[in-house]
Amino acid sequence: MEMTRSFASARTPETVGPVEALDASFDLVARQDAADEAIDMLRNDVDDVKARLDRVGRAAARPILEGAPTQPMSPELKGFVDGYLRHGRETELKSISGAALADGGYAVPREIDATISARLKNISPIRAIAQVVQTGTAGYRKLVTTGGTASGWVSEVAARAETATPSFAEIAPPSGELYANPAASQSMLDDAAFDLEPWLAEEIATEFARAEGAAFVGGSGVNQPEGFLTAPTTDETDSVRAFGTLQHVVSGDALGFDVNPELRLIDLVHSLKAGHRQGASWVMNSATLSEVRKLKAADGSFLWQPGLMEGQPNRLLGYPVVEAEDMPDIAADAFPIAFGNFRAGYLIAERSATTILRDPFTNKPFVHFYATKRIGGQVLDSDAIKLMKISA
Repeated sequence: MEMTRSFASARTPETVGPVEALDASFDLVARQDAADEAIDMLRNDVDDVKARLDRVGRAAARPILEGAPTQPMSPELKGFVDGYLRHGRETELKSISGAALADGGYAVPREIDATISARLKNISPIRAIAQVVQTGTAGYRKLVTTGGTASGWVSEVAARAETATPSFAEIAPPSGELYANPAASQSMLDDAAFDLEPWLAEEIATEFARAEGAAFVGGSGVNQPEGFLTAPTTDETDSVRAFGTLQHVVSGDALGFDVNPELRLIDLVHSLKAGHRQGASWVMNSATLSEVRKLKAADGSFLWQPGLMEGQPNRLLGYPVVEAEDMPDIAADAFPIAFGNFRAGYLIAERSATTILRDPFTNKPFVHFYATKRIGGQVLDSDAIKLMKISA
């Protein structure tokens, strides 16, 4: 038996029978076919991944035009635009993003509302530099501490007298209803080539930005925000000035700047606390800016410093300049220049939802889109904003 097993295990390929050789050949061919199939599947997967990466790369390199949608319309937004805005169908209740008003207003979907907010920052300069809070109700209150906890020095065994406690002030920004009422003919709405969404956002954003930009600067506070130029002013410093009153620095001349305008501007910069100067900016209109750009220091160098790269702000005495056309021109007793940290100094409180009412009946054959938004504003920290007054 041992000799038989040894002989069988020592068989060479020449001693294998024809049936066994044929089976081995079929097994080799099957394995080769399976390997080729697996390689083909792997190549297809690699090609698919490469195609996807190419599409992603082209999309990332493609420039985005301002106002162009960055993603396709969601079904809710498409239903709102095509159903309600174009044809006035009131069955598109699922497309609203907030509660409807009793008069039939529909909340603008998130995509449109986000577009409006982005455009407002580009058009309204004060909104871009101020503190903006979203509110859920018409009223908004904020507490501001006007004096911290006092402290004192004592010896090891001396009695500890009571120190002063913090004091607070309440800020309640006056608010009003901001509205826009653009119109389009029904024929225009029926035209499939007319892209309604960006048009509606552009119309509303332009009107809202014009109105709110003026209110944030010089609003009366009656049914509208109170502008920072509406606040009372004095030449008193921060340590003695009443809360809510802004400090102004005079220009030295009753009709403009004196012979050393750079000194007045430097005084204005350093009238602001060092902590607020981190993030401060100038605010003036283009007419004032044209005069400021001509100002020179004693050595003949311009105070104006243009941005070194595209997208970098122009600077005056090292601080960025914001052009706000609602600021007054240079004139007697005017405040044409403001300098401060508006993020800490001015508060904008707005309702998060813009509401829109489609009105196809009032002015046929035009369809009006009545959009409203409640917004308020007020000086938050009167130490954070300084003004230049044209006065001797």
